[in-house]
Amino acid sequence: MARDCDNTSCNRESCEGCPSRAGGQADFSAPMNSRSEIAHVIGVMSGKGGVGKSSVTAMLAVALKRQGYEVGILDADITGPSIPHLFGVTDIPGASGDDMLPAVTETGIKIISVNLLLEDASSPVIWRGPVLGSVIKQFWTNVVWGKLDYLLVDMPPGTGDVPLTLFQSLPLDGVLLVSSPQSLVSMVVGKAYAMAEMMHIPVLALIENFSYIECPDCGKKLYVFGEGKNETWAAAHEVPFAVKLPMDPAVSAYGDEGQIERYPGRQIEAVIQFLR
Repeated sequence: MARDCDNTSCNRESCEGCPSRAGGQADFSAPMNSRSEIAHVIGVMSGKGGVGKSSVTAMLAVALKRQGYEVGILDADITGPSIPHLFGVTDIPGASGDDMLPAVTETGIKIISVNLLLEDASSPVIWRGPVLGSVIKQFWTNVVWGKLDYLLVDMPPGTGDVPLTLFQSLPLDGVLLVSSPQSLVSMVVGKAYAMAEMMHIPVLALIENFSYIECPDCGKKLYVFGEGKNETWAAAHEVPFAVKLPMDPAVSAYGDEGQIERYPGRQIEAVIQFLR
């Protein structure tokens, strides 16, 4: 007997005897904390690691904050969390009753990350998928975010258990895809796009990171990885192409010092129009 639903986490060959059969696809959504009021939840994802997804998330949060929005970042890259380091945040999250309070950056961006809960931030997180998924849900259900215009979710790379949990548990308004110019990366981003499509989550825009280096003497753009095919890919898939971000050594410098909020570059602001 064939299955009657499109629940991608179900391993049954048919829906016979499934407790969710009467209601169609099972509802895996997690309730938002009762003391949180979040207008928009935006995922930032990539098909693979190493494309600067966390830096893009951080810079986008800074850009939104500069424009007067209340912003938070849920660091869902549990096994490779880097958001706290980029902002220079080391404070252990506070508590309010049974709930957690997010850490707050210099300019007022709220952050929750597993690295803020570890005794040693350099310790590896060796947890299986169900545990990772449980932590993600707690960051949504048990964290008092307060009133936010945007909650950015820094998603782990790939299309495994944790991205699936995020798609099913959080009310994502859409996702931003981050790529780099290499054709291999573009191919893998296609997988992330396909996953979002299968989960019925809108893809808001594509961002090409590490696109070029700008010569400090003449201002000429040097495409060290070749001119990427992302713009062509985006057009073929009817995904808005947001911006080409340069390889800027200042991003690394400010991020390494935990001062990403002081990075003067504003190219990322082009993405904000796709969030409204």
